[in-house]
Amino acid sequence: MVTKFHQHVLALVFAINEINQNLRILPNVTLGYHIYDNYHDMKMTYRTTLDLLCKSHRYFPNYECDNHKNLVAIIGGLNSDISFCMADILSLYKIPQVRPVQGTKTVKINETCTGEERLESLPEHLFELHMTGYSYSIYNAVYAVAHSLHAMYSSKSSDRSMDRGQGAEWHDLQSWQMVSISLCNDYCNPGFHKRRKEGETFCCYDCVPCPEGRISSQKDMDDCTKCQSGQYSNKDQDGCIPKTLNFLSFDEPLGISLASIAASLVLLTTVVLGTFIKHKNTPVVKANNLDITYALLISLLFCFLSSLLFVGQPSQVTCFFRLSTFSIVFSVAVSCVLAKTITVVVAFMATKPGSSMKRWLGKWLAKSVVLSCSLIQVGISIVWLATSPPFPDFDTLSLTEEIIVECNEGSVFMFYIVLGYMGLLSIMSLTVAFLARKLPNSFNEAKFITFSMLIFCSVWVSFVPTYLSTKGKSMVMVEIFSILVSSAGLLGCIFFPKCFIIVLRPELNRREELIRRKR
Repeated sequence: MVTKFHQHVLALVFAINEINQNLRILPNVTLGYHIYDNYHDMKMTYRTTLDLLCKSHRYFPNYECDNHKNLVAIIGGLNSDISFCMADILSLYKIPQVRPVQGTKTVKINETCTGEERLESLPEHLFELHMTGYSYSIYNAVYAVAHSLHAMYSSKSSDRSMDRGQGAEWHDLQSWQMVSISLCNDYCNPGFHKRRKEGETFCCYDCVPCPEGRISSQKDMDDCTKCQSGQYSNKDQDGCIPKTLNFLSFDEPLGISLASIAASLVLLTTVVLGTFIKHKNTPVVKANNLDITYALLISLLFCFLSSLLFVGQPSQVTCFFRLSTFSIVFSVAVSCVLAKTITVVVAFMATKPGSSMKRWLGKWLAKSVVLSCSLIQVGISIVWLATSPPFPDFDTLSLTEEIIVECNEGSVFMFYIVLGYMGLLSIMSLTVAFLARKLPNSFNEAKFITFSMLIFCSVWVSFVPTYLSTKGKSMVMVEIFSILVSSAGLLGCIFFPKCFIIVLRPELNRREELIRRKR
């Protein structure tokens, strides 16, 4: 037998012998005992519990064959799971069960830590084995049964009520159960745990508050436990509270503000597109390649709309489409800017006498640039969605009181390939526009393209470190802000000067028309 279990048996036997020798507790009644082992098996726990209820050596459930041996109470296991299994059967037979209070401190012979008189009367041979907290709990449990029986006798209960405990008015056994507490401190309340005092008696301890994120829900806990995933500790550290979901919602001020800005930019882009369609025959509009201009405005319109996919609780559908949709329409927009810049450069070079660049003039050049650059991004996005698409994810660790609901990129490599390709297109556009910034006034669109691409590159260069250093709503806000600012930069820098001439300075438009006619 394991030594510590042998100590438990000694504590039980000693307590029963002590009670039987004390005529003041249970006169004319002798306590006996049976000890069973459940072998740490649930099935054996149920079986041994039924064996305790059968007074003969054979197994006859629900039959009483021996009236001289009455089962009055059962001391349960030291493990709460064992006691719960036993209670399933004992509750049917109305047999009271006493569960020993689990202790963890060792009671030594030469140290008095409990302040209980009965402990002082224990013989030296039991002290030499060292009585553990568990053993003393068993000792107290036996006395709890004895005191309850004594109370029944004192109230002149009938002998029949003693028969198997049925109908007996049992006193609360737990109230008789004594826990070995130290003379040098009281219980540690919930929210605290015990920590041994250095240099003092071994069973003296301090009550230390549980650290953040951990709780103790009972008295005298040896250590604090961690809340389950999706929960956090309350202010008193004695209970867990479910975490709330964290995502950028349409119902909160930040979500409403960003959605309103996006909607306003969508409306503004629509007005600009309508203005260019209405004045498509004017020199300012004709000089800017109508097909590419319309494609750029429509792609910017979808860029603003795609930002709305980032607001609201992420789902399988929104996570799947929002990053891929944004990357494609944004690549189309940047490709249109690149095509417009290349067209400006080629047109200027073709005006020189004897230039061979005249054969490159025509709408097919700009369309080829837009189509080829956009299809590359479409291909990258298809590979991304086919191999490792984005999906909704729950981050329970980053925030203490909230669960971050976010879109996991799936393949981080493909995510940065998409961003990198957009960056490559923007750098190409910026380079070409910068080289063409000093062209004559008739072809001065390169200056505005240069400024718009500077804004674009500045936004997305600062996007990556900011994106990596934020979580939850802040990260989504960074994404939406980058989309809106960079798209608005293209819209404002490229189209605002032209709209200004068309709407507010029509005389400049007429003067340009006269110049063209003279040529």
